[in-house]
Amino acid sequence: MTYATVMVSLALDQSNDARLEIAGQLAKRFGACAIGIAAGEFSPPLYFTTGEQAERVIDQGQAAVRNRLAEVEAQFRAAMQSHAVVAEWRCAEDFPTRFIIQQARAADIIVVGENGNDGLANPFMQANPSDLLMQTGRPLLVVPDACEWLDLRSVLIAWKDTPECRRAIADALPILREAKDVIVAEIVEDEADRSAALSGVEDLVAWLLRHGVVGSQWVPDECGNAAAQLDRIASEVGAGVVVAGAYGHSRFREWVFGGVTKRLVNPSTRCSLLSR
Repeated sequence: MTYATVMVSLALDQSNDARLEIAGQLAKRFGACAIGIAAGEFSPPLYFTTGEQAERVIDQGQAAVRNRLAEVEAQFRAAMQSHAVVAEWRCAEDFPTRFIIQQARAADIIVVGENGNDGLANPFMQANPSDLLMQTGRPLLVVPDACEWLDLRSVLIAWKDTPECRRAIADALPILREAKDVIVAEIVEDEADRSAALSGVEDLVAWLLRHGVVGSQWVPDECGNAAAQLDRIASEVGAGVVVAGAYGHSRFREWVFGGVTKRLVNPSTRCSLLSR
């Protein structure tokens, strides 16, 4: 398995520099096609009027969206010039999340920006990574704004014996094979779970080895507080990427995540590869 097509989701209302850089590096490393994708929808102001003035406001707003899409396309093409085998552009005047969910069928992996602004991204100007994670059926590589390169010297697998995490490991295999060090860590909630955790981590390390990935295992003595412990371990091993399964459920059409997933959708210093 490899990544033959890397899709990068671009925002119309914030910088795309980090995600473009990482998508370009990913495409170059795997000799992949890159697909840049963006969408935007004009949102009438709260003081919206009617008649000819309303038509002018709508026309100007839609023109601004089209102009911004053209600017973002130019940025994408410039960023991919020396990185991607083929660079393809897709855009629409549509809600970004809806459009990208539809187009995700063309991708092996989707590079997205962090879910900033406390998760309150403008749904008319950029896709929500939490929604993409739950609905695209593709792995997401979430890139923090401060990230400048795809650091694969050390990759941390946040292991939990669930279907979501097993899928994430399989989706991450191309990156894991490129990594210098791979650490498989599981945080136990209770001391009674330790034996099962050690057995599961040992099985995963053996499975990875059969797929050409040499990994080490880590089950900390401390129980609970998984998000904080994983942060600490990632810092200690210098992880550039954290691989994890995403856990969540639907409530009033909003995705509600557990603490670990929520933190990984909003990374601060390292990339997160997430699957569901």
